[in-house]
Amino acid sequence: MTARRALAALMLALLAAAQSRSGNRWAKYEAEMQDPVDDPPDAGEKTEFAFARLRYRANRDGWFGRARWGVDANKSERQFIQGLRRLTRVHARSIEQVVDIDSDDLFDWPWLYAVGVGDWKFSPSQAARLRHFFERGGFLMVDDFHNEREWAGFLAGIGQVLPGRPVVELEDRDIIFQTVYDLSNRVRVPGLNVVHGDQIERGGVVPHWRGVVGDDGRVLVAICFNMDIGDAWEWADLPEYPEQYASLAYRIGVNYVIYAMTH
Repeated sequence: MTARRALAALMLALLAAAQSRSGNRWAKYEAEMQDPVDDPPDAGEKTEFAFARLRYRANRDGWFGRARWGVDANKSERQFIQGLRRLTRVHARSIEQVVDIDSDDLFDWPWLYAVGVGDWKFSPSQAARLRHFFERGGFLMVDDFHNEREWAGFLAGIGQVLPGRPVVELEDRDIIFQTVYDLSNRVRVPGLNVVHGDQIERGGVVPHWRGVVGDDGRVLVAICFNMDIGDAWEWADLPEYPEQYASLAYRIGVNYVIYAMTH
């Protein structure tokens, strides 16, 4: 090992050790997260619902010093959870559950969220595990991926997991848009980095609300393509981020949670 690599390994080890002393539940993953925050006092509370984020592998892991799965984590989901607790009667845990794709813990958390899925990749065993997740009634929301290259990457992965399942455009009248809020009239929810410009990120021009559906018509995968719901959750407390997009992002998330819990 060269001196430079040895120093880099030492720095990573020191970072991991410092994080492990922080007391945060997911300290071991914080180096992979974009925006980690400290746990609130009630982090260990037993609740009826937990927001689970999928920790997967990606070709772009390590870009900009983080893993692809950890974009906007974990401030994003924690701010959404605060809204879910305020806007509904769902007894939601104040912190997320990080679920590794290689772990059978996946089957303990029926509501799952993943970002940057245009770059995910699955081994055969990982695809099979995620397929069993859906067979057992699981629901996945995917977000923050853009352009046709990333769409193709998403399709390649979901094709391994749910081969032959159709991907459809969700219609305004679909129940997923009516469970709590009437979301018949939606607009693109952009990321903070493009919200005050043309709102087009990485060449993703047209926003789409799509879904992978089962034989019974139930949405298995809710797809937010060419938009960034998680960024709106993350920056809802920032005055520079427009309220209309943050509010819509919360309403979409609330509908998806309630839909998954009741269908």
